[in-house]
Amino acid sequence: MTDQARLTTREAAQRLGVKPETVYAYVSRGQLSSERAPGGRGSTFDAREIDALARRGARREPATGASGADLTFRTALTLIDKDRYYFRGVDAVDLATAYGFEEVAQWVWTGELAHGPRFTAPPPFLDAARRAVAALPAHSGAMDRLRAATVAVSAADPLRFDLSPAAVLGCGRTLIPTLVGALPTADARRPAEGRLARQLWQRLTPQEPDDTSVRLLDTALALLIDHDLAASTLAARVAASARAHPYAVVGAGLGALEGPLHGAASGLAHRTLADVLDRGGAAPVVADHLRSGRSVPGLGHRLYPGEDPRAQALFALLGTAPRAADALAAARDVVATTARHTDLHANVDLALAVMSVAFGMPAEAGETVFAVARTAGWIAHALEEYAQPPLRLRPSGHYTGPRPPRPLPS
Repeated sequence: MTDQARLTTREAAQRLGVKPETVYAYVSRGQLSSERAPGGRGSTFDAREIDALARRGARREPATGASGADLTFRTALTLIDKDRYYFRGVDAVDLATAYGFEEVAQWVWTGELAHGPRFTAPPPFLDAARRAVAALPAHSGAMDRLRAATVAVSAADPLRFDLSPAAVLGCGRTLIPTLVGALPTADARRPAEGRLARQLWQRLTPQEPDDTSVRLLDTALALLIDHDLAASTLAARVAASARAHPYAVVGAGLGALEGPLHGAASGLAHRTLADVLDRGGAAPVVADHLRSGRSVPGLGHRLYPGEDPRAQALFALLGTAPRAADALAAARDVVATTARHTDLHANVDLALAVMSVAFGMPAEAGETVFAVARTAGWIAHALEEYAQPPLRLRPSGHYTGPRPPRPLPS
């Protein structure tokens, strides 16, 4: 028996009523933390964490389909634990504040840090993406353009079915800048060049970028690369399990991302902040949300009891940007006003909304940043899923319709 505060894997499994391998599945999903046992043999677990997990209803085996399909995701990419999150074991906020988007993406993909990598859009891919985007209706939004560009680049790449790690990594390094390059520039007089963050900035706002604003956007991109198995990432992994090529994997992620409860949430927060600034305070805006039974956008996150660490990092940078002062004050007013009746903290959608409001970006800018950044994460998850047995993610439906046989309808 270990120290009373620590349990062996066998003891933790017994307390939870699961198999030992299930305990490690909980660790991989960020639901438990572990430490190496003395002498390096096996792992130990905090008894209080085990008991808390049991109280939350975790005393069950991971789901499998009737055909024995494995619905457990073992991933080495992202761990969310105690109001922090980590990319391959390194604090993601530390990575995003020390390095740019390209470096962090390379780290998430490979576990190796490459200094100064450049992601380049091949001219044939970029031409195909721009032609597809130009053919869309005038009212099309950024997500429409990103989806169309992804399909166009896929069609232009005759080697898209090569699922080898080198080919998939090459796809990531070329697709992401192609998606950015396919978006129309907010100011056609300025050439779009340099690092990806600077290129994307020129497609989000006509305001001239400075070092502070570009660093802010670069950090936001790096922070948003991955966040474990969010809805869009789950969709991407299911596509990869069926051996869809990387472009189709990204397309699946983009489809799930567009929901108002996922990538589009920052647009709702943008409109709320703009309303607060127009009306001179958060109280009437929050009151309108409460009166209509709507939640206040940009607050709360199911994985973080405290403040979203991504929001903390972006708010710290926004505090150094004079142009963001009014929007940042409005966001803090929203948080303080809402805190009178509920214990919800700011999430990353509110931080993205501050950036988009402060720098004259459209309401959908946060969603665009999210989509570009998360494309790197979907590529990383595709690499992991391609290494797993194909078609393993096949749950079984529980039929609730009328029992057959029924007569042929007439």
